[in-house]
Amino acid sequence: MAKTVLMQGNEAAVEGAIAAGMRFFAGYPITPSTEIAEQSALRLPQVRGKFIQMEDEISSIAAILGASAAGLKAMTATSGPGFSLMQENIGYGAMAEIPCVIVDVQRCGPSTGLATSPSQGDYMQARWGTHGDHPVIALSPSSVKETYTLIIRAFNLAEKYRTPVIFLMDEIIGHMREGVELPDPNKLIINQRKMSFHDGANKQCYFVPEGQYVPAMKPFGQGERYNITGLAHDESGFPVNSNEIAGKLIGRLLDKVEKNTDDICRVEEVAMDDAETAIVCFGGTARAAMDALNAARAKGMKVGMFRPITVWPFPEKQLKARLPQLRRILMVEHNHGQMLLEVQRAAAGALPVDFLGRVDGTVISPADILAVLEESEGC
Repeated sequence: MAKTVLMQGNEAAVEGAIAAGMRFFAGYPITPSTEIAEQSALRLPQVRGKFIQMEDEISSIAAILGASAAGLKAMTATSGPGFSLMQENIGYGAMAEIPCVIVDVQRCGPSTGLATSPSQGDYMQARWGTHGDHPVIALSPSSVKETYTLIIRAFNLAEKYRTPVIFLMDEIIGHMREGVELPDPNKLIINQRKMSFHDGANKQCYFVPEGQYVPAMKPFGQGERYNITGLAHDESGFPVNSNEIAGKLIGRLLDKVEKNTDDICRVEEVAMDDAETAIVCFGGTARAAMDALNAARAKGMKVGMFRPITVWPFPEKQLKARLPQLRRILMVEHNHGQMLLEVQRAAAGALPVDFLGRVDGTVISPADILAVLEESEGC
């Protein structure tokens, strides 16, 4: 049955992951995500799961890829510097089609930066951090409750599309505490990865029927022996130098996300039916945006909020559907203008796109947003 608890965002990430079936966590403590490792160390043994503190972030992502290939739902958590170290193996997971969830609780600045301060500066890294053309799914919550439910969706998408999914939190949500009514676990929808039922060696483990995009693979070591590699490979999993096979493989990896954006992309729209100005924001920044929206509405301004929940792929289709009614967009994010580039691309010069960002480690306030709205309205 449902219950109400006082919970931190980082704790909610763990509890939601366990509800989704996560039974393996490997990680290295780093502010502001450390509570995720601590809570995983406490909770996983209680559900017959395993927690391992690794020596660094490279080994952490490698460990969860191995655990997932063996059949466990697996997760790691980090912040900016550790996320940078994980990029090569995130690409490996995409190429080898190994489901997993990587939580990045973003903090301010490059290098060590401001380790306890909020930021959304990893947005572009979540899409383009690893090399080569590859699929990416990234989700970003704006409340503690949504952290719980959305990380379940992150695991569901990872399993459904056999790909790493990035859970792009920020320090605002990670360290926020809220009263949360947790859903009845018996009513949760939990996806499991598709399995094959071949036995023996050298089966076509990466075979995908025409018109489909995701292979069905038995966990490694459970009767079907196959090769796993980061190299371009054929349907048996073994490396090839064929341009034709490599092109078909990488095209399929991209298509399984790009051709399923209607299933993957989610947005929240608030007061958008009659809006003439849209505040576009994501993650913890939405908290200030909501207060600013309410204040603007009280002053008679027709302002709405458009919040990507799926931040990659960017929900271009949903935003474009709103453009004809709008006179202006205000992009608000805790960085120097990263999602801004996607919004400008989608708007394609059809209307002005203003920007409000911050990179000094402090939060954007509702008053900051309202001031820009009033300026644009000539108030």
